[in-house]
Amino acid sequence: MAAGLPTAMDRPHFIGIGGAGMSGIAKILAQRGAKVAGSDAKESATAEALRALGATVHIGHAAEHLADDATCVVVSSAIRADNPELARAAELGIPVVHRSDALASLMEGLRPLAVAGTHGKTTTTSMLAVSLSELGLAPSYAIGGDLDAPGSNALHGDGEIFVAEADESDRSFHKYAPEVAIVLNVELDHHANYASMDEIYESFETFAGRIVPGGTLVISADHEGARELTSRVSGGPRVVTYGEAEDADVRIVSIVPHGLKSEVTVLLDGEELTFTVSVPGRHYAGNAVAALAAGVALGVPAAELAEALGAYTGVKRRLQLKGEAAGVQVIDSYAHHPTEMTADLEAMRAGASGRILVVFQPHLFSRTQELGREMGQALSLADASIVLDIYPAREDPIPGVTSELIVDAARAAGAEVTPVHDKADAPAVVAGMAGPGDLVLTMGAGDVTDLGPRILDRLQSK
Repeated sequence: MAAGLPTAMDRPHFIGIGGAGMSGIAKILAQRGAKVAGSDAKESATAEALRALGATVHIGHAAEHLADDATCVVVSSAIRADNPELARAAELGIPVVHRSDALASLMEGLRPLAVAGTHGKTTTTSMLAVSLSELGLAPSYAIGGDLDAPGSNALHGDGEIFVAEADESDRSFHKYAPEVAIVLNVELDHHANYASMDEIYESFETFAGRIVPGGTLVISADHEGARELTSRVSGGPRVVTYGEAEDADVRIVSIVPHGLKSEVTVLLDGEELTFTVSVPGRHYAGNAVAALAAGVALGVPAAELAEALGAYTGVKRRLQLKGEAAGVQVIDSYAHHPTEMTADLEAMRAGASGRILVVFQPHLFSRTQELGREMGQALSLADASIVLDIYPAREDPIPGVTSELIVDAARAAGAEVTPVHDKADAPAVVAGMAGPGDLVLTMGAGDVTDLGPRILDRLQSK
């Protein structure tokens, strides 16, 4: 069952079209036949991928980029009110649509499966997209990261299932009405939008309350925040818990690592089922079990889905191997919250034979202000770390908040850490530290990912 174009979305203009969430929606609309246009701050492979689908992509933001015949302007929460294209839309009377509303409209008439949680959303959404595609179910999907090539974060499929990453950061996941929803974990993050855990719980309760009648909430039985949320939504949708806890409905019996893979055994409906997860780490095994439980809730046979999950081999920036030079592997990690940092470092430690060296770039001043100490403690799991200046993204600086907060906390935890204020100096510094058998992890949600190839080049020239 294929869905058509939503009303008023046949000539959309995206401000920030190259972003992970925005580009996915633009791609699906283009594949459905819309005349897509938009702008982005800089040229990128994602912009090129959109152009290959027939989209018009302008570089830079200017009022003249917005065509007079645009039927709507799509924005994310990161777009500032003084954006010239936004001002032009107001002059022309063109409706402004939030990214979440645009995504919600794409799901209409389909069977939505929304993946939420403080960590692991992109990986779990990707696992479902890959495995359901492997089974020939032709799902549509919108993911917060690329599966392989630029622009592979979304697809319009001919099947009836739509898998979407559901972002809690700005409460935009309240717009969706899923048949099945996953909540992987619930922790305090996005401090510019949430002042307390109570606000986080309220937001996730609202999301769970959006599940359609007869739908299912798949939620972790292992994470404290998820268990608290489960107690708060009792009497609502059908709840299926998963995890290593004894009382989990889909219980993880064992996770046996085999190099960069794991063999996972679960107890489902009274029967044991064993399958392979082709990415390292217990947290990724848990994500795969969440995907399994959600797919089963949609009616996909468990054994077939379990086997298909083994086809997932990772997503860009989620422990992605960038290459090897001079006996040193360079791996890229999107981890930017202490829980994510800890999970990825523990996963790497389990499979590493040499030292683990981290190049960490803090993401957002507000997050560093609230969680800088915990970030420093997470870095103590590495053998040595380089800490870069804070990547501001959409935020203005906060007086007194710098990456030194993390450096000080890491040193207090006994970590070997070196602050590097000019990112261009990092490849030389890390190349001087690394030796054969070591593993270098570039870590953070900003542009630290650009350093991987440069580090490899520097190692090659040693």
